[in-house]
Amino acid sequence: MTRLPVTKTPKCYVGGAFIRSESGRVFPLNDATGAFFANIPQCTRKDLRNAIEAAAKAGPGWAKRTPYNRGQIIYRLAEMIEARKADMADALRVGGALRPDGKRGIEREITAAIDRLIYYAGWADKYEQVLGNVNPVASPHFNFTVTEPMGIVGVVAPDESPLLALVSLIAPIITSGNTVVALASTTQPYASIVLGEMLATSDLPGGVVNLLTGFRKEMVPTFATHTHLRALAGVANADDRKTLKLGAAESVKRVKLQKAEEPIDWFSDRAQSLYELRDFVEFKTTWHPIGA
Repeated sequence: MTRLPVTKTPKCYVGGAFIRSESGRVFPLNDATGAFFANIPQCTRKDLRNAIEAAAKAGPGWAKRTPYNRGQIIYRLAEMIEARKADMADALRVGGALRPDGKRGIEREITAAIDRLIYYAGWADKYEQVLGNVNPVASPHFNFTVTEPMGIVGVVAPDESPLLALVSLIAPIITSGNTVVALASTTQPYASIVLGEMLATSDLPGGVVNLLTGFRKEMVPTFATHTHLRALAGVANADDRKTLKLGAAESVKRVKLQKAEEPIDWFSDRAQSLYELRDFVEFKTTWHPIGA
């Protein structure tokens, strides 16, 4: 008797758990040959709201961790991807995530994603010394500025470089103590499914990173208007940028969106920077009286 293989049921990673879409809807994903591979959860606005609630619960605990500890945890995530490079390579091939240089291009993307996590893990206990400051003032005060995390940041990932782009957007946000709700690539979502499995077995607390799959046209308006999201990041076309910026203005969000019409080199050194950390922190200045 021929044995039928037990295939994986893709689920999104939200609040430290694996979920199906609240609506039960899915959309098909084909493999590189064009054959059906799996049904991907088509998340709804309710799923997004649930993910934001999970991020809100995880936020205070994550922000209170020492920068050194956050760096250790992010480094551990890089170790998890390194140990499962073969699984991630298979995930990137699903949905036609092939590069002009084939297998070598996929391996390059995975390696770059690992290196990006290590880069930000290294900044975790150092960015405060660079971004914070002691300020000279013309009064009898000791004046200093420190950084604080903003809270929950919404991320809209692009379709190209589905792993590297997603990691490049998320890593600086969580390094500085924020939590993330991210919408993965629509055309190549499977890498985010496998990344969620690695997050679940890493030391990252549940709810710090929440990964959703689905269609932008359904999710972007809620990303724009949800008042508990304090900032938005990612890549969007002109229509989505307009929707996100108008909604963000209403609820006073910080917005950092890159144009989908302009090619982005996610492998470039310019795709990682201390300034990516600066974009999602708030600065608190304290005046302390000195003298008699």
